[in-house]
Amino acid sequence: QVQLVESGGGLGQAGDSLRPPCAASGRTFSSYSMAWFRQASGKEREFVASISWRGLTTYYADSVKGRFTISRDNNKNTVYLQMNSLKPEDTAVYYCAASLVVVRTISDAKYWGQGTQVTVSS
Repeated sequence: QVQLVESGGGLGQAGDSLRPPCAASGRTFSSYSMAWFRQASGKEREFVASISWRGLTTYYADSVKGRFTISRDNNKNTVYLQMNSLKPEDTAVYYCAASLVVVRTISDAKYWGQGTQVTVSS
């Protein structure tokens, strides 16, 4: 089992950058594919980015491609989401997820964090 804790969210202005980390418990972190999802107020949770267990393969939603970068440090049991050129439409609660399969949809994810709020003003 994996427990996930996100942090590093907060307030920013359009064009700012944020890099929230997601810390995972357990000695098998390197076996899991990791992902970030987000959920804006009144909207469904959506896929943002995912990374394979060795970090060799990444996937991104079209809305963040070229602005966001997912990475992981298996020595620190941590996955990061580097968010550049933030836009007001990026405002959402960002959730970290883990799975033993490639994560591209909500149904692929097995473990979830509690989420961290990111708010971007114009």
